[in-house]
Amino acid sequence: MLSHFSAVLLFALFISVVFGITQRAQPRMMVRFGAYCFVLFVGSVIVISWLMWLIKH
Repeated sequence: MLSHFSAVLLFALFISVVFGITQRAQPRMMVRFGAYCFVLFVGSVIVISWLMWLIKH
């Protein structure tokens, strides 16, 4: 059973791999763009979750 956060990490990993492969031509740029997308996905989830917590309280 996955927690919400681990499900988000798994989703971000898969989407970042797809974005890296489809959006860049060179392998090095694929990896860099995929890592960049992963950091943005996870970072935005953390920020949005804190905002939702603040709204609730």
